[in-house]
Amino acid sequence: MLRIHAYDLDRLVPATFDEKSEGEHAVAQTEIQSADRTPSVIWYDLISPTAEEEREVGQCLGIAVPTMDEMEDIELSSRLYQEDGAEFMTMTVLTRPDAGTPLKVPVTFIIKGSILVTVRHAEPRPFDAFMARARKANGLGTHSASGELIMSGLIEAIIDRMADTLERLGADIDQISRDVFEAKASKANKKQRDLQELIRAIGQKGEFITVVRESLVSVSRVVAYYAALDGVDRKLSKEVRQRLKLLQRDATSLGDHSAFMSNKINFLLDATLGLINLEQNQIIKIFSVASVMFLPPTLVASVYGMNFAAMPELQWQYGYHSAIGLMIFSMAVPYLYFKRKGWL
Repeated sequence: MLRIHAYDLDRLVPATFDEKSEGEHAVAQTEIQSADRTPSVIWYDLISPTAEEEREVGQCLGIAVPTMDEMEDIELSSRLYQEDGAEFMTMTVLTRPDAGTPLKVPVTFIIKGSILVTVRHAEPRPFDAFMARARKANGLGTHSASGELIMSGLIEAIIDRMADTLERLGADIDQISRDVFEAKASKANKKQRDLQELIRAIGQKGEFITVVRESLVSVSRVVAYYAALDGVDRKLSKEVRQRLKLLQRDATSLGDHSAFMSNKINFLLDATLGLINLEQNQIIKIFSVASVMFLPPTLVASVYGMNFAAMPELQWQYGYHSAIGLMIFSMAVPYLYFKRKGWL
């Protein structure tokens, strides 16, 4: 699918492809009909594009739109490069964070003159949020928009989305921390089962944070790459330069926060495994104490279970009761001793 956006005064408007116009100053056929201005295309948004859509945009701008396989390459030279007078930048974007099973998809930004081209094979929410805001009156907050400003706005929306995701992850991790350290010792079996579930939850959150960190590193790399072009291959406006600095600072700050959360996840995992180990040791201790407690009664029963003829107690009227009492007494003594020592 191909979405074309034009700039009109201070907002984006949807447009249709005009095959008669080519190059960076392609004229857009928009819903705005005005005699004193003609909105021009500023953003081509390719969503799971067909070969024909890629060819149309490529011919209009004189570029080769990268394929999905090319976008998935992790080499730096395949993600950040210059070709045909355009800048190609591919980053990893987080999708479906609310579903509990986040996915990471590559998104390519292409800057050709004042026009932006985005290529994506998914529909991350930051794109829809940015477009909804940019189509309102004064949605872009400027009267001289460019593809660079659109790209910075999209990256800002992506970073904001990841900030919200990290905030929810932090709340989930705090809840897991409370579940780990507030487990009641009186419910040993339930506690053991809950800790096993917590390990699974901790693993899921750890994988989630890994995906977020990978996306943040990718965003930081794209922002740093484009900022480094200032004064070398491109002349960035003051507004774009300031936005890139803010985006780089925000991405770095979120990266540090995600690193802290990753360390906390590792701590919770170690603590949970330690609690499970203590629980298992407690069970082994109970069996050990029980075996020691039953050794003296077993000895008494073994002695009076012998079948020798000359045993004085065999003819004793109270021999059976005395043997039972001796067994109970020999079991109670170690129990009380262990209880006094605090081993039970």
